[in-house]
Amino acid sequence: MAAAGGGSPVEAPPAAAGAAAASATTTAPTGAESGAVLQREPLYNWQATKGSLRERFAFLFSNELLSDVHFVVGKGGPRGGGAGAAPPGPGQQRIPAHRFVLAAGSAVFDAMFNGGMATTSAEIELPDVEPAAFLALLRFLYSDEVQIGPETVMTTLYTAKKYAVPALEAHCVDFLTKHLRADNAFMLLTQARLFDEPQLASLCLDTIDKSTMDAISAEGFTDIDIDTLCAVLERDTLSIRESRLFGAVVRWAEAECQRQQLPVTFGNKQKVLGRALSLIRFPLMTIEEFAAGPAQSGILSDREVVNLFLHFTVNPKPKVDYIDRPRCCLRGKECSINRFQQVESRWGYSGTSDRIRFTVNRRISIVGFGLYGSIHGPTDYQVNIQIIDYEKNQTLGQNDTGFSCDGTASTFRVMFKEPIEILPTVCYTACATLKGPDSHYGTKGLKKVIHESPTASKTCFVFYSSPGNNNGTSIEDGQIPEIIFYT
Repeated sequence: MAAAGGGSPVEAPPAAAGAAAASATTTAPTGAESGAVLQREPLYNWQATKGSLRERFAFLFSNELLSDVHFVVGKGGPRGGGAGAAPPGPGQQRIPAHRFVLAAGSAVFDAMFNGGMATTSAEIELPDVEPAAFLALLRFLYSDEVQIGPETVMTTLYTAKKYAVPALEAHCVDFLTKHLRADNAFMLLTQARLFDEPQLASLCLDTIDKSTMDAISAEGFTDIDIDTLCAVLERDTLSIRESRLFGAVVRWAEAECQRQQLPVTFGNKQKVLGRALSLIRFPLMTIEEFAAGPAQSGILSDREVVNLFLHFTVNPKPKVDYIDRPRCCLRGKECSINRFQQVESRWGYSGTSDRIRFTVNRRISIVGFGLYGSIHGPTDYQVNIQIIDYEKNQTLGQNDTGFSCDGTASTFRVMFKEPIEILPTVCYTACATLKGPDSHYGTKGLKKVIHESPTASKTCFVFYSSPGNNNGTSIEDGQIPEIIFYT
């Protein structure tokens, strides 16, 4: 089992402290052998006091007895004299070891001692390894014992990878996983990407998805690198309003300017963000959020600000180079159901809404509708879409937007700015108000539609006619053929 140290896990590892003694009878020497841990038990017939192979090898851990190689571990100042003659420098530790044990537990050590370019040196310097982490590695190789804590886990993971000891690496990842929280998720994600630990990285991203606001508010968020920032901004599963995400990204850009010793100006913030800026989904903001934040940030060009304002206010909407796909904090793939069995024409619009009531059997999140387009060829429509709690007559989500159709009988996606949570057995109204020419419409509408997924339970929609529906039609005919959702 991993022995957790004190303090709050898990911070970036400081310089490791001195090694623990191998047994209750060990003492730390002085003089030229400072840093090594020597056994003071009687050497003759020590084997008789050890009842197993594991005990015998554990006794040899960090022991001068029978050792045939020494490691000077850690960064230190210049050492006077030749190798082996001078004491370790400040921050270094001289550790005895046994070539056979190390070669038996690590392919890297095996190549070091027995390969075609094997070293014959009796003392090997390892300036890139922390003494505590190297001792944790040796302890594992000698005795299968895992001794890691919050202060040493990252350096131990590095050392386990360096010397190809995957079993110890797995223990380190398990320790980090158990101590993963929203406030250290970004720091651990950076380390997981650095050390190529996809399982840990995936768990960090899951934590960030579920607690996005807490994660981006932590100090570690502004310390991540640009590639990690982009990997997070690309996700469809963040649970945060886009305006708040933009504020966090600006905070990161300011910290990055300071790291690069650049003046914190609008231009430099735009420069350090690079492609990360294009991953902010400005179209998901309300016009008020955009006006109060990004439009005044100085990071967007005047042309981009104007185009986004036009995107919010006019139809047909000008093309903008930003994603308008909603982010959804639920797991699973995007799903959709179509309640009509046949498509006809023509369906006219007189300013009233097309509505359909429905219930579902399980919790889902609706992200948009599929709507029919014009029977007269390529056309632009203005549309307002809503989800309404039928019993409370409360609008849960809406979007004033538009879509372009190509004149076919296909459906065209119209999305909400944020996922709308739908609870089982509650009655809701799906509502769409279109402005445009006559369109296709659906007939032979089904009262019940079941969506089956290999990875989730069945999702059952039950539909009901809705008062005030456009053209006075029933459940069997109408618009809103598709509901797009996440399970």
